[in-house]
Amino acid sequence: DNWAFLYAQRLALKQELPLHVCFCLVPRFLEATIRHYRFMLRGLQEVAEECAELNISFHLLLGYAKDVLPTFVVEHGVGGLVTDFSPLHLPRQWVEDVRERLPEDVPFAQVDAHNIVPCWVASPKQEYSARTIRGKIHAQLPEFLTEFPPVVRHPHPPSCPAEPIAWEACYSSLQVDHTVKEVEWATPGTSAGMAVLKSFIAERLKSFSTHRNDPNKAALSNLSPWLHFGQVSTQRAILEVQKHRRNYKDSVDAFVEEAVVRRELAENFCYYNENYDSVQGAYDWAQTTLKLHAKDKRPYLYSLQELEQGTTHDPLWNAAQLQMVQEGKMHGFLRMYWAKKILEWTRSPEEALQFAIYLNDRYELDGRDPNGYVGKLQGCLWSICGIHDQGWAERPIFGKIRYMNYAGCKRKFDVDQFERRYGPT
Repeated sequence: DNWAFLYAQRLALKQELPLHVCFCLVPRFLEATIRHYRFMLRGLQEVAEECAELNISFHLLLGYAKDVLPTFVVEHGVGGLVTDFSPLHLPRQWVEDVRERLPEDVPFAQVDAHNIVPCWVASPKQEYSARTIRGKIHAQLPEFLTEFPPVVRHPHPPSCPAEPIAWEACYSSLQVDHTVKEVEWATPGTSAGMAVLKSFIAERLKSFSTHRNDPNKAALSNLSPWLHFGQVSTQRAILEVQKHRRNYKDSVDAFVEEAVVRRELAENFCYYNENYDSVQGAYDWAQTTLKLHAKDKRPYLYSLQELEQGTTHDPLWNAAQLQMVQEGKMHGFLRMYWAKKILEWTRSPEEALQFAIYLNDRYELDGRDPNGYVGKLQGCLWSICGIHDQGWAERPIFGKIRYMNYAGCKRKFDVDQFERRYGPT
């Protein structure tokens, strides 16, 4: 379920050439810890096994792509290179670095296998809101939301087989924090991810439209880790969920809105706004209102360490933070509350955003993702700087940014139940 992979195989079949799959394992990536690397590497082991069954060589190259991939291309006489797409700064820089170092006669193509409607096709500019991008995406879904053609067993074997991968040795090449442990609830890999998708459709989809904003209800897909690491395709998830539209129309429509429209809105923002991880990326009205209230007295001030350990005065916030630390995920509704309270309890919007992104990227399995920066409910910049959100009543610290409080959460769900489940023991 990978359009970049399928395109590469099509080129190889047309030229009657072997097909190689390369993954460049960088020693560090933003705030990723061993929690994220183990999830990714265990998923890649499954990819390597599938490639072997398909007569396709899988190579795990240690180091940055610019340092290892051009050399691989020359040594293996590679005739063309196909890469996937991410709108984030670092992956885009990696692509440019490789492009500059490739031999001139080796064509280099990029395929947006990440989105259903390719990011640069969905819109040629930064969209203001879901309202402005929704019609553009839905108009193009009939063309792009199609069943994947099959990957076939490759008939052209390489002249020399890929070197065996010493998976445990890969971990010694990493320069990441090993104190953030793996989570027990999420098994890496496509097989496990597809099982989660199947259980969502069978058990939770019927409740998605009515209970997805209640942190105590089992109504979410829980697919974000597998989607983030490319172990399950968003397109596959939508194709499977849509088969049940006749029975669960409202839930299917709500899932498509979140997994396609809102998700691709976040991709669009990160692609066209180079300040997606900075207060400077917010709209002028948001920057202005936050600046006007930057000196407002904060009711509490917490250090990064106090926030990380979940030792604030607010038991709901602490429980949400500790859920993220323990499980690598936080319920989407609470992500917004969590981020807004960080704005309220830190010295400035800049510090608030810095702390929120650090904590999100360090603990969330789906951190370091466009949705974590500007996704609805889940985005740090959205929650703190009001991206795609405007017109709320003026109040201290927040200005015209939407405000959330403990009492409001109590009206929406059983706060005590959530605190008992995830709060400090």
